[in-house]
Amino acid sequence: MTTSIFTTLFIGALLLTTIMKLWLAIRQMQHISAHRDRVPAAFHEQIEISSHQKAADYTSAKTRLSLLSIVFEAIILLAFTLGGGIQLLTDCSLATFHNSMLQGISIIIAVLIISSILEAPFELYSTFVIEARFGFNKMTIGLYLLDALKGIMLGTILGLPLLIGVLWLMGKMGSLWWIYVWGVWISFNLLLLFIYPNFIAPLFNKFQPLQDDTLKARIDELMERCGFTSSGLFVMDGSKRSTHGNAYFTGFGKTKRIVFFDTLLQRLTPPEIDAVLAHELGHFKHRHVMKRIVFTFALSLVFLWVLAQLMQSAWFYQGLGVHINPSDAGQTQSTALALLLFFMVLPVFSFLLQPLTSYYSRKHEFEADNYAAAQTNANDLSSALVKLYQDNAKTLTPDPLYATFYESHPPALERIAHLTEI
Repeated sequence: MTTSIFTTLFIGALLLTTIMKLWLAIRQMQHISAHRDRVPAAFHEQIEISSHQKAADYTSAKTRLSLLSIVFEAIILLAFTLGGGIQLLTDCSLATFHNSMLQGISIIIAVLIISSILEAPFELYSTFVIEARFGFNKMTIGLYLLDALKGIMLGTILGLPLLIGVLWLMGKMGSLWWIYVWGVWISFNLLLLFIYPNFIAPLFNKFQPLQDDTLKARIDELMERCGFTSSGLFVMDGSKRSTHGNAYFTGFGKTKRIVFFDTLLQRLTPPEIDAVLAHELGHFKHRHVMKRIVFTFALSLVFLWVLAQLMQSAWFYQGLGVHINPSDAGQTQSTALALLLFFMVLPVFSFLLQPLTSYYSRKHEFEADNYAAAQTNANDLSSALVKLYQDNAKTLTPDPLYATFYESHPPALERIAHLTEI
């Protein structure tokens, strides 16, 4: 493949992806607006029109912001690649550092820092304007900055050694480096699953053992009935940052734990909490987490193999605006650039596959709902879901095509209808 052909393919894919994202977002806003003034019949008795309109306005506000974000991200990607941004950073790195490892690391870190700074206004606006306007945000500027600092420290402590190891393997392990990197990547992710509950999550939130003895006894009985064991039941101070509610499993093996947002416990009745927990247990019982891990690892192996083929081709670099000699295997900056460019442009070429992953996730949600309905009362799960939709201002009327691409959970109407039929 020649440089010009690949450049044309990249521009075409980026243009197609950007237009499709904008079109889907506009469809979403139009569909929500058309259904804003009427609560769907299935929810007419549970949700007031004011709550329905709040969810519509909240979703539309977030979607309008995404329109700007989509265009901005495309411009930034072009600026880094064909606009010469990465080439400029590469030239500066070569002039500053003589060690090839430092050159490669500095290029990647520079791109990450610049990207984070450029994207920060969107996150700040979402948190302190949109979330605040609709009564969800509890975050302060001080807490936001503290979270950012902790994230940087974690990225340095955990991510930097990983990056160094990956670049070293890419440069030293010959043509089969991608297998070694895959092994390291798997080990790193499994390590994160083990250490996250006890070492990482507590850096950002407080986790207290569930104090309600009556509720705890109900949950223990449910878990025993479902054959599930965990290292404990914990309540997280989710209200510290937001009024949104949720519950989830975290950890792996013996470190598994169940976590409830304090906002969730304040809103749901004990039978509804049982039903929500049973849904999460359904994911465990059907091995959804393990299936997703295996799928992710298999996909990462494919991606690394593709990268191994591309990094030896000059047209891959030059087609994205970077001019180096990929045949010089001793130069770590070339492997770093290959890694950086590949994962920057991968979302552009893989966007059309997104409905497949969304469908796979929604299928798991239906299976977990079926399990919850078998272990508890389907009506309790339905009522809990309605409360969560209402409290989180989750729109009941998303555009079907938009949901096909983006929604990891089934739309409310489909999900409640499914539970009603069980």
